[in-house]
Amino acid sequence: MSQRAQHSATLFSMFTFDREGFFMQRLLMSRLFATIALSIACVGVSAQTWPTKNIRIVLQFPPGGATDVVARILAQHLTTTLGQTVVVENKPGADGQIAAEYVMRSEPDGHTFFMASNTPMMQVPLLKKNPPYDPLTSFTPVALVGRYIFVMVANPKQPFKTYAELVAYGKANPGKLNFGSHSGVTQLMFSRMTKQNDLQMNLIPYKGEAPNVNDLLGGHVNFNLVSTISTVQHINEGKLAPIAIMLDKRLSILPDVPTFAEAGLPSLGAQTWAALFGPAKLPPEIANRMSAAVRAAIADPASRARIERQGFDLAGSTPAELNTFVAGQLKDWKQAFDDVGLKPE
Repeated sequence: MSQRAQHSATLFSMFTFDREGFFMQRLLMSRLFATIALSIACVGVSAQTWPTKNIRIVLQFPPGGATDVVARILAQHLTTTLGQTVVVENKPGADGQIAAEYVMRSEPDGHTFFMASNTPMMQVPLLKKNPPYDPLTSFTPVALVGRYIFVMVANPKQPFKTYAELVAYGKANPGKLNFGSHSGVTQLMFSRMTKQNDLQMNLIPYKGEAPNVNDLLGGHVNFNLVSTISTVQHINEGKLAPIAIMLDKRLSILPDVPTFAEAGLPSLGAQTWAALFGPAKLPPEIANRMSAAVRAAIADPASRARIERQGFDLAGSTPAELNTFVAGQLKDWKQAFDDVGLKPE
């Protein structure tokens, strides 16, 4: 082959390679855009057809506690509203971390939600040196459900009926008072009481509110701080003795029980609440629909009456409002923990 012919062949091969590369790039880009378009279409369809199967609301507590009672009432209404069965699944332990991580790792398809209290969303990330998750990025906010109303109660066989008498007894009997604790709220209150009054008490941990109350009824702990949902009936039956209620004003269903301020108890410094979250990357359309369904359940007169007569302050919010609320609560709870010297471990 002549030098000129070889040169022509080289140019042709280069041209052929460039053409093939060009068309290959166009083919790959076309497939990429098709995949993106299909993904967007699938998200839209899933949001429109959701839910397609049973919905699970995962709880951090065992059955029978305040969160469990509220969740089951809401689940009944949501089942009717959404057209799919909504079931409550209890996964207690580790201050709610077990339930939180379970939901965090679930598919963000709108069929698994976490009805969390402030404990796994505040205490766990703020009091661990290596937090297992971030409340603002590891989950999708859906709706604020409401706020717990806590009451300090004692076994009626105890030698104290008021907070002042409790403190006096504790000072006269160091190390003999057992305080049942099942949440970040109770741990914080225990720390505030011991610091304010220089008391020596024993913190008895529980996986949930129900076993905490059961042991109080049985006399295995002297007193605790629990929700009105779990205690109103026992108080009315004389099985528990109320000391003070954690509110700014007296509660209508317990009018004779003094507020924390009236009884001389220290302020908690942070709010106690329950809210619904989904896994991260939950489609906004699904989060908004679920949020609207929760707000409708909260607004339903029958459901609302069943919950409020137990002493639970219902709220409701949009996903954006819950996100703002959680961000503010992280600051408040960090300050509250710092005030009593609780540090990450």
